[in-house]
Amino acid sequence: MRRPEWTRSIRFRMTLLYSSVLFALAALLVGSLYLGLSLSLRNEPLSREQAAQVFPGEPLPALADRRAFERTVNERTLRNLRTFSFGALGALFVASLGVGWVIAGRVLAPIERISGVARQIQATNLSRRIELTGPDDELRRLADTFDAMLARLDAAFEAQRRFVADASHELRNPLATIQANLDVALADPHPSTSGLRETAVVVRRASTRMARLVDDLLALARLEAPTTRREPVELGELVREAADEFRAAAGRRRLTLEAAAAGAPTVEGDREGLKRALANLVDNAVRATPSGSTVRLAAGSDDGRAWMAVADEGPGIAPDQQGRIFDRFARLDGGRSRAEGGSGLGLAIVRELAEAHGGSVEVSSRPGHGATFTIWL
Repeated sequence: MRRPEWTRSIRFRMTLLYSSVLFALAALLVGSLYLGLSLSLRNEPLSREQAAQVFPGEPLPALADRRAFERTVNERTLRNLRTFSFGALGALFVASLGVGWVIAGRVLAPIERISGVARQIQATNLSRRIELTGPDDELRRLADTFDAMLARLDAAFEAQRRFVADASHELRNPLATIQANLDVALADPHPSTSGLRETAVVVRRASTRMARLVDDLLALARLEAPTTRREPVELGELVREAADEFRAAAGRRRLTLEAAAAGAPTVEGDREGLKRALANLVDNAVRATPSGSTVRLAAGSDDGRAWMAVADEGPGIAPDQQGRIFDRFARLDGGRSRAEGGSGLGLAIVRELAEAHGGSVEVSSRPGHGATFTIWL
C-alpha cells in the first residue's frame, strides 16, 4: 500500500524527528523524577522516624498499622504519578507533533518558495526571481545564489537568441544573393558567356562570405568548449608566420607589411588559438588599410605581461564605436564594415581567445588616423 504524499515529505520527517527528540527528553526527565521519588519513599521514612521515638504505653500493633498505612499511601502516590506521567507524555507527544509540523513548515517555507519559482521557470522565460526577504541566513544565501544563477542563465539565453538571429540573418543575405542571381541566369533561355561569368563571380563571392562565416561560427563553438591544451608559444615566431602568410594579400593591395618581433617572450597557451587571433587582426588591417599604406605587426612584453599588436593606417574607429567592436556581428559605420567581406565575428573571436588565455584585447584609434589592436596575455 502506497503511503500518502504528505508522509513522504521532508516536513513530515522533520516533524517526527522533533517530536521524537522532545518525547525522549521528556520521558527521561519524568523517569528520573519517578525513580528519585520511588527511592525516597521505599524506606518508609515516617514510620522509621516514629519507631525511633518512645511512645509510653503505646502497643506495637499501632506502629505496624502506621507502617501499613504509609506503604499504602506511597504505593498509591507512585501509581498516580505513573498514570499522570504517561498521560502527560502522551499529550506532550501529540502536542509536539502539531508544534513540530508548524515549525517545520515555517523553516521550510523559503525552500518551498524556491521550488515553486523553479517549477514556474521555463527555458524561454527566465525573468522570474525568488527575491527572498528576511535574515541573512543559509536559506537567504541559497535563494540569492539561485537568483544569481537565474540572472546568468537569462543573460546566456538572451545572448544565444541574439546570436542565432544574427547568424541566420548573415547567412540569409548571401543565400538570397545566390538564389536571385541563379534565378536570373536560369530565366534567360539564351544566356551569354559574359552574363554567366558575371553570375558565377557574384555566386562565388557570396559563397566565400558564407564559408568564412561558417568557419568563424565553428571557431566560436570550439572556443566555448572547455580546453586544457597548453604549450610553450614563441610570440615572435607567431608574428613572423602571420607576416609571411599575409604578405601576398598585402602585395595585391600594394601594402607594406612590417614585422618587429625581436625579444618577444614565450608564453604558455594554445598555439593555434593565438595564431588565429593574430591572423584575424592582420586580416582586418589588410582589408581596411588603403593602398600604399603600411601594416605593422609587433610582439613584446611590458611589466611582466606579454603582448601582440597590429597597427594599420586605415580610416580608424570612432570613440563611440570602440566599446562594441568586439561584439558578435557588430555593425560599424565607415570603412570597417562587412561590405568588405568580413563576417562580423573576427574581433569577437579575438576577444574570446584572449580571455581564454587570461588576457584581454584593446584598441587605440582615432578617426582618420588608423587603429592599433593589442592582445595582452
